[in-house]
Amino acid sequence: MSRYATGFSIAGSVLTIAFLIVVNLITNGSHPWFIYPSFVLLLWPISHYFIVKGEQKKFSMVCSLLIIGFLFVVNYIQTPEYPWFLYPILPILWWPILIYLGKRAKSLAVAMVGSTSIMLYYIILNIFLAPGHPWAIYPIFAVLWWPLAIYHAQKRSYVAFSVHASLLIGIFFLTVNMITSPDTIWQYTQYSL
Repeated sequence: MSRYATGFSIAGSVLTIAFLIVVNLITNGSHPWFIYPSFVLLLWPISHYFIVKGEQKKFSMVCSLLIIGFLFVVNYIQTPEYPWFLYPILPILWWPILIYLGKRAKSLAVAMVGSTSIMLYYIILNIFLAPGHPWAIYPIFAVLWWPLAIYHAQKRSYVAFSVHASLLIGIFFLTVNMITSPDTIWQYTQYSL
């Protein structure tokens, strides 16, 4: 049964992609818009194959590489002068890394290594690709939640988590305020209306 379902998903994907290519060429051959739905259609038989085989680890690796490849192609087609596809690479690669780590992925050490590597990655990208504004503070804020949540979940310290989370949010908004509009303090502007 699963062999027929896999064959059906492959045949359905190939036929639909062929149809989309023909429609794309007939309606607007200058822009290859068919690649967007085709990418999703390719994931259908790939997902079915790996899930039926019970190989979720290989599935995460193959899909993460396909997503990175897809983003590279879109970047090359749309804006080849700016390599924006680099921004999601490391977080996407953390998906198979965490899957391969299994139960160890829930450890604070993994969360610390993961969040630190992602923070350094974005700081480096910020310095080399867009040094005009320290935009790395935004993903850093998001990634800091990972070890914070793991730590408090392991300790079962939920009230302390809410306090630390509130402090993190306050520090984040204070930092954004100081960087983006140092002459205007947002809290006072809100109350003066």
